[in-house]
Amino acid sequence: MKALINVDNFGGTDADNDDILLQAFEDHEAYLDVIALRRHMIIGKKGSGKTAIFKKIITTKESDFFAYGHTFSDYPWYYHEKQARVGIPDFDKYTHSWKYLILLSAAKVALNQDQSLPFDASSMEEMLRLESFVVDTYGSRDPDLSQVFSPIKHLKLKPYFELDWRILKAGISPEAVPVTELPTIIQEVNDAFTRTILRCLNPAHKYYIAFDQLDLGFDPNAPEYAHRLTGLLLASRDINLAARDAGINLFAAVFLRDDIYDCLHFEDKNKMTENFVSLIEWDTPRTQKTLKGLMERRFSIVLGDEASQHVGWDAVFNEDREMPGHQTKYEHMRDRTYLRPRDLIKFANCALARYKERAGKDAGADHLDKLDNVDVHNARIEFSEYFLREIDDEVHKHMPDYEKHLDVLRALGKWQFEREEFDATYKVQYPAAALSSVDVLEKLYDFSFIGFYRAGGRGFGGSEYMFKYRELRTRFDPTSTRYRIHPGLIEVMGLKRV
Repeated sequence: MKALINVDNFGGTDADNDDILLQAFEDHEAYLDVIALRRHMIIGKKGSGKTAIFKKIITTKESDFFAYGHTFSDYPWYYHEKQARVGIPDFDKYTHSWKYLILLSAAKVALNQDQSLPFDASSMEEMLRLESFVVDTYGSRDPDLSQVFSPIKHLKLKPYFELDWRILKAGISPEAVPVTELPTIIQEVNDAFTRTILRCLNPAHKYYIAFDQLDLGFDPNAPEYAHRLTGLLLASRDINLAARDAGINLFAAVFLRDDIYDCLHFEDKNKMTENFVSLIEWDTPRTQKTLKGLMERRFSIVLGDEASQHVGWDAVFNEDREMPGHQTKYEHMRDRTYLRPRDLIKFANCALARYKERAGKDAGADHLDKLDNVDVHNARIEFSEYFLREIDDEVHKHMPDYEKHLDVLRALGKWQFEREEFDATYKVQYPAAALSSVDVLEKLYDFSFIGFYRAGGRGFGGSEYMFKYRELRTRFDPTSTRYRIHPGLIEVMGLKRV
């Protein structure tokens, strides 16, 4: 095992800047659900590992495995929004435009990635039909999918798709249908397009169309954003079911933050949640995956002398000494996170930095071969500041004035408090506030700033304080009288542990 002093870090907290992301990839149950074509909606908190799974899928190179990934940092949404169908429920008005994009993505994979196609004589005619449509419409067999709905495009539907051409407006040729007219005929186009795609794909291969970074531009008060996302969830479900019925392994997967998914409201949402959602969780009764196991994979990569060497948590952290409260260092650090890989990686990197400072000052220090209590303790301020910044990225759109609510907690000045204390402080600081104190407490609970005490609670690790990030389905109890602020915020908010 290499010396800790020679290690820069244990990886990055951002999937886009983590050099060992794929090396340290953990085959979470959510990943296995996608690979097995079981569940296509991968839901988790920011930093829980959604993008890691997305990247693993789109970078996998196998002879029978093909994938295309969509990220939307520069996607022209104004083109897409013009494809909304009128006269149907809002939650469904983007479903067909998303289906078209998924089908065209599958066509791109078929035409450019899978060299086995056409896989038999019967699929050859369909492949020629597909290639001709794509090339004649978009000018290339490998089109730029960000320009799918560009108004300068004209769809050459005839002779490639069998449609009832009477559905076209007078004066519009089926050989040059303006994209602006697509919403009026898109259901019929998608039906024909789906048949063609499913006849082209090799039933012995797997094809994945994945969607990530859908939080860009998120606004909880923008109905069109919610309608657009709902359309994608419905479209991916419909495509997946059609492919399954045809015996083809085509699978559209959507990676979405849990707070955004919670904001969506549409028919059959509960049914879809039960059948098609896979949650990314760590260290809960619903998963076998732990943050400790994930960190040990990283330790093995950066500290192992050989590729096969396993470096356990105890080889890096000195667990012979307990932290305050009779906790192990793992428990102490984990409890200050939202049970997300990003958080524990950051905490471990902070502790490593403090360890290296200590090692530089005193080469003869006790337990210098491992990270010790002092390093974890000294890392807490930096981690706590990071933790609040991370929460801000997720919460500020839902609660623009959440800082005012945190000011009340700061004024209380302690980690645990009673309901009456909060009520009194809130009234003093904001006497004319529109929200009641119980409404504020519920909002703080919804984003896990606080947990409430529940007698006989079944909380994580036997805790009697219920936090939303641990128990997603536990609703706030407005009758509760005792509360605890998340431990990861103690330092940054200047709280006392009393």
